[in-house]
Amino acid sequence: MTFIRATFAVIAKDIAGEMRSRELLSAMLVFALLVILIFNFALELDIKTRSTVTAGVLWVTFAFAGSLGLNRSMAMEKDRGCMDGLLLAPVDRSAIYFGKMFGNLLFMSIVEAIVLPLYSILYNTNLFHAGFLAVVFLGSLGYVAVGTLLATMTVQTRTRDVLLPILLFPLAIPVLIAAVKASMGFLQGIEIESIRPWLNLLIVYDTVFIAVAFMVFDFVVEE
Repeated sequence: MTFIRATFAVIAKDIAGEMRSRELLSAMLVFALLVILIFNFALELDIKTRSTVTAGVLWVTFAFAGSLGLNRSMAMEKDRGCMDGLLLAPVDRSAIYFGKMFGNLLFMSIVEAIVLPLYSILYNTNLFHAGFLAVVFLGSLGYVAVGTLLATMTVQTRTRDVLLPILLFPLAIPVLIAAVKASMGFLQGIEIESIRPWLNLLIVYDTVFIAVAFMVFDFVVEE
């Protein structure tokens, strides 16, 4: 089986499993909607002030919902014994990583696609800006790239629910800061020259961590 076919096979397996159980998306979506609603009632701000906190609120929501999804995704593989079967398959181990990463990115993107329109309605804010949506994709890609690797490491531990956020959030700080700054820039109509450094940081972060995960995933799953 080729590398690309193996990657898509893992993605298809995750989608089929989620279609049967509906555990992952439902948990992520309920959590994200609760966070959005809590912020909506807690931050009773005027329209101008709300526009300055939009990026922060959204990325807090995406980060926490994403960590929940990453944890559940790998925990289900471990609890059902699927990970052992994947590791025994005659394919490159990195294909498993990319399959899990793109599967997690797909689920996170579905949650974001539901949260963004709801946020727009509750906060009366237009979020459908091409630049902003590109930042959401780049930020989510970097987050799941490092998160999938760390979730694979922590799934073997008894404290995986606590350990993953402890390891993930410090490493994800650069991508979250860059995503918030770039998102705020696009939403407030700041010139692209001021946003470009944050976009460059997102691209570099995504590239570096995907490359690192590609190189070390074999060693992680062996442990």
